[in-house]
Amino acid sequence: MKSTTLVIMAAGMGSRFGGGIKQLEPMGPNGEIIMDYSIYDAIEAGFNKVVFVTRKDLLKTFKEVVGDRISKVIPVEYVFQELDDLPKGFTKPTERTKPWGTGHAILACKEVVTDPFLVINADDYYGKNAFKQIHDYLVKDFSSDVKYAFCMAGFMLKNTLSDNGAVTRGICVVDENLNLVGVNETGGIVKTSDGVTAKDKNNHLISIDINSYVSMNMWGFTPDFFDELEFGFEKFLSGLKADDIKSEYLLPAVVDQLIKEGKANVSVLKTNDKWFGVTYKEDKPVVVESIKKLIHEGKYPEKLFNFIK
Repeated sequence: MKSTTLVIMAAGMGSRFGGGIKQLEPMGPNGEIIMDYSIYDAIEAGFNKVVFVTRKDLLKTFKEVVGDRISKVIPVEYVFQELDDLPKGFTKPTERTKPWGTGHAILACKEVVTDPFLVINADDYYGKNAFKQIHDYLVKDFSSDVKYAFCMAGFMLKNTLSDNGAVTRGICVVDENLNLVGVNETGGIVKTSDGVTAKDKNNHLISIDINSYVSMNMWGFTPDFFDELEFGFEKFLSGLKADDIKSEYLLPAVVDQLIKEGKANVSVLKTNDKWFGVTYKEDKPVVVESIKKLIHEGKYPEKLFNFIK
């Protein structure tokens, strides 16, 4: 069987949440963080290695809190997403403080990821089914009629909403064979008594099908994707205006372009699992209760890893 790698995007761990780093907030009964549950599910699904995308200034803390524990159960490597890690001929704008985006984060893995790989966010809980489906997809052999055979977990919109405010989701357009046609980044999505509403580009309220597929940044790629990321990042940087210090190079946009160019086929793997994460500080009690329920249902042991204090 092919080896497979789990890539966890954690370079944004400096973001603040209620006075702490939200990705490191204890959620499980023995201090487990959301990332622990993702890694547990990935190992159970068959992934062989974990690569953390972090920053050099966070490495010591990250190892102490997460990496050194996880390395006891699965091989671990680290790569760094840094603002000045740019192709030859490009320099970081002086006032730029915002990271370059998820596409740049994954590009940082090029030298250490040589197997088919799964990409996830550090602070999202995805459920067991998506890990298993993507792993099984990645170890399959594909015919050469499509250059790139990628996949993504297709969550149902109704399973990804917060009760505590608006969220932004990538609403997916799929064909009759559940192949991805495009991803429409949609903001201001909220639950209503009648279903779900969002805001369009003109800030007008629109209704959205609660059963729409959405992307939660859970992608399955093959290593040849790095060449496309590298080429695309140079093109992205070349197109920036001198005073643009906020634009990001994002995975959905890269994938969308490859689909439009006919270079990639992206299978949407439906999952009915409920996603949860801490978008707002009020979400934490919901996450804690959700994990308690999953433990009660027998999906996780009460103590996830024996070495968690």
